[in-house]
Amino acid sequence: MARHKLYGYAGRILWIDLTLKSYSITDTPLDLVKNYIGARGFGTKILWDQLKPGADALGPDNKLIFSIGPLAATGVQSASRFFVTFKSPLTGGYFRSVGGGQFGAEMKFAGYDAIVIGGRAERPTYLWIHDDVVEFKDASHVWGAVTTHATEHLIDEMDRNAKLVVIGPAGERLVRYASIQTNDNRSAARGGGGAVMGSKNLKAVVVRGSKKPEVFDRDELNRLVKEQIDIYVKNPAFEGFRQLGTNGIIYLFYTLGHYPTYNFKQLELENVEVFRPEDLLPYVVKRGGCYACAMGCWQFFKSVKGPFAGIIWDKPEYETQCTLGSLIGLTHREAIMYANMLCDLYGLDTISAGVTIAFAYELYEKGILTKRETDGLDLRWGDPEPVIELIRKIALREGIGDVLAEGVKRAAEAIGRGAERYAMHVKGLELPAYDPRAAKAHGLNFATSNIGASHMYGWSGPELIGFPEKVDPLAVEGKATLCKRVQDEMALYEAAGICQFPMSSGMVPLDLLSRMLHAATGVEEFKRPEYLVMVGERIVNLERAFNVREGFSRRDDTLPERFLREPYPRAPAKGQVFELDKLLDDYYVARGWEPKTGVPTRTKLEEVGLKDVADELEKLGKYIM
Repeated sequence: MARHKLYGYAGRILWIDLTLKSYSITDTPLDLVKNYIGARGFGTKILWDQLKPGADALGPDNKLIFSIGPLAATGVQSASRFFVTFKSPLTGGYFRSVGGGQFGAEMKFAGYDAIVIGGRAERPTYLWIHDDVVEFKDASHVWGAVTTHATEHLIDEMDRNAKLVVIGPAGERLVRYASIQTNDNRSAARGGGGAVMGSKNLKAVVVRGSKKPEVFDRDELNRLVKEQIDIYVKNPAFEGFRQLGTNGIIYLFYTLGHYPTYNFKQLELENVEVFRPEDLLPYVVKRGGCYACAMGCWQFFKSVKGPFAGIIWDKPEYETQCTLGSLIGLTHREAIMYANMLCDLYGLDTISAGVTIAFAYELYEKGILTKRETDGLDLRWGDPEPVIELIRKIALREGIGDVLAEGVKRAAEAIGRGAERYAMHVKGLELPAYDPRAAKAHGLNFATSNIGASHMYGWSGPELIGFPEKVDPLAVEGKATLCKRVQDEMALYEAAGICQFPMSSGMVPLDLLSRMLHAATGVEEFKRPEYLVMVGERIVNLERAFNVREGFSRRDDTLPERFLREPYPRAPAKGQVFELDKLLDDYYVARGWEPKTGVPTRTKLEEVGLKDVADELEKLGKYIM
């Protein structure tokens, strides 16, 4: 049978077996393209097909899938994100983590839509992928190195123009929230992908390519990219992202009740004014951006005083300023910058690391942990010194760090004595920097997200920034439908490989995305926006089916007790709790899932083109209506 010509796509998938030191290259199937578009969609489908239920997330059978979208490296703006899909060692379920920079585009140049890695290397290894050739290289000389040192060694060895992903000491030691870092200091941080790499004895994946993607209609795509850039520069959020990235909304979101403090106790934060945009701007000494992105939201901060003076590093984002700052009662900006840098060097997710440290601080406050358990550290709110030391201990699994390296869910179970009450997680994934009580659709997304508590799985713009329409964030009615809508939209845009910053700010309208996808690929189905939205819904349902196959159900769609029972203490959400049961019931109805179990019905799965998935779940004895 003649191979179908694919435009936009690289047209190939690379399969690597670390155990056998072997690889193969297959054509990207046309039905995979039409049904899942790419990037997150490809990763979800491949993981469903390739991983058997019950596989150990840190065992050789787990897959590590790097995937990109059809618009990567085509000139389309903000479209070269790379996605890493795996079974998470934190949640035990489906996970996708997202990274930026140049690595995704380099994958396309090397000729791959996805790189699927399985098995376990006998000794520390890195992969050198240059176009059609894959080499298994000894990594013993960089095993134990922090991410920047390993990057410099490997780039020098291979090609100064190569791009790579790498893990640090935390990933090597299987810290369950270890991150995957890039050579340009981007992170696919959440869910423990770095631990999965470490479990495979895989230090890095180094890629260099010389191919150029061929698009269906280059003239039309160029015209659409100009239209896209024009929309960017006219959008009011554009300049804000260029100036301070996500740091520009910290103080505003604190006043709106979204920005958490003191392990989500939401007490007033003394000296919070240090996070005002005008007070953060003087720290910026350099700017940059991901491949083909006019917005360019990177800023590098320089510490100007105290023991951390002179350090220049990629700025802590909104999430990190909270989790390594306000969540611990800390407003020492230079200390937060340094803690952020340490996490990047060791290869740690700053969200999970910070939430875990805040958890330890509250346990210390409550007397559940004492200096005997904390290795002598005095965990007082607002004190930065223990934060720095705990990051090191976690990354190296030393002392109390060995317990905290397991994440708050497992750490709370190990510590006992009521520690579970203070563990801020959903499905094992630590909460990001938003309070569910202050934005109900956003909180419902935390509870129902197939990867656990993730703000980027279904960012509720109407509640948080009043876009594309403004809604009351504290209202309950209509929030289930809103949550479903933003989750499906996020899945669609991530299948196309689009960054969520411009997407959620209205810089990539659905109609424009549809036209760009068709101009790049020539796939007729992509001309219909309603078809694309259905693909997003299909992806969410397949992710859900993966988790159902692993034993997840309605009982896992919950939030920490703090949000369900403790009223929010300050304006504007004063007195609010999260109405979980009502919102879950409404959500399952909106989704077409069985309300008692949260399992997708056969009718819904068949409606979105997943009859084979319904058949498998039924064969496994899962409840399908």
